[in-house]
Amino acid sequence: MAGHIVVTGGSGKLGRAVVRDLVEHGHDVVNLDRQPPADPVAPFTRIDLTDGGQVFEAMRGIDERHGGLDGVVHLAAIPAPGLATNTATFANNALATHHVFSAARSAGIRNVVWASSETVLGLPFEAPPPYLPIDEEYAPRPESTYSLVKTLEEQMAAQFCRWDPQLKMYGLRFSNVMAPEDYAAFPSWQDDPTARRWNLWSYIDARDGAQAVRRALQHDGTGSEVFVIANADTVMTRPSADLAAEVFPDVPWRREVSGTETLMDIGKARRVLGYEPVYSWRTS
Repeated sequence: MAGHIVVTGGSGKLGRAVVRDLVEHGHDVVNLDRQPPADPVAPFTRIDLTDGGQVFEAMRGIDERHGGLDGVVHLAAIPAPGLATNTATFANNALATHHVFSAARSAGIRNVVWASSETVLGLPFEAPPPYLPIDEEYAPRPESTYSLVKTLEEQMAAQFCRWDPQLKMYGLRFSNVMAPEDYAAFPSWQDDPTARRWNLWSYIDARDGAQAVRRALQHDGTGSEVFVIANADTVMTRPSADLAAEVFPDVPWRREVSGTETLMDIGKARRVLGYEPVYSWRTS
């Protein structure tokens, strides 16, 4: 069912794919970002998400953009550790997310999908994961300020939903986002299994990430949930079990994996959201 949706960070790599996918599926979309997109497919409004007044106003209405919203997709953030100082990363990301969550609730918007991160699972796995494949069942293990904020955002979402039982807030733990042009680098990793050990050789095609966002928006539910979102395969040509045996020999297995199957278990997203990756670096 089509609706009026704002996407924060709609000018970024994942954001552009999300905006395009939602528009193609009939939604009226507004991109809220600091910078306009290079290839606009939806109306753009400049915003500073650390300014609470701007965010609260944006959720209630913007002239010539929207007069009310059915859903919010929150992707905007400093997108990785090290791109800014730790304090700047914390101040920007935590405050922006609080403003978006609070403003959405204040405006009566009950459908919020937002970008959590694979980093809450313990990346870069200097300490090995507790088991393989990894999933949503073990407690977050943030190893950076960026990841710490994502962990706090998950807790924030849970408390917002406790305050408002009609609210739906789905956090998508995206793997490393790749666009088709990024696939040219994949062959360079094949001779060194440690080059991508930091996230278990995982990735998410931006177009499949967009599919996950759309399915999360469309899912009929309430409460706070988190989902691992990755592609069905790894970035490597070697079998996943062989890679893990070499790099993480002492980590127990919860189930067998076949071929180059991802070691980030996407079973919950498949089961609950109907998510199924379509794209792969092997065929794109």
